Amino acid sequence: MAIDDGLAVDYTAVERGTPVYDSNEADAGKIVEVLDNPREHIFDGVVVETPDGSRHFVDAPEVARTAERGVTLTITVEEVRQLPPPDKGSPDKGSRPGGFLSRLFGR
Repeated sequence: MAIDDGLAVDYTAVERGTPVYDSNEADAGKIVEVLDNPREHIFDGVVVETPDGSRHFVDAPEVARTAERGVTLTITVEEVRQLPPPDKGSPDKGSRPGGFLSRLFGR
């Protein structure tokens, strides 16, 4: 059975807490942050909190679809768990909403 994640949306519309599905449509966790390169307005990736509570950076090429009620990856949840934790404080990466300045000042 296919997941019902709604209509496709731009990555900037994906909200914190949005469910994340792996390439097999299994629960891979939830969105913690959506990252972009604010200077060039390019999607960089997402930070996913897996069901076991660990957080991992998933690079943009591994994000197959961003939709109203879900984000689908091109990799499995097992592969997500092998990814590194999110990078802290990279000056050319921002998050939505708020961007780099929000992270810099802790908001």
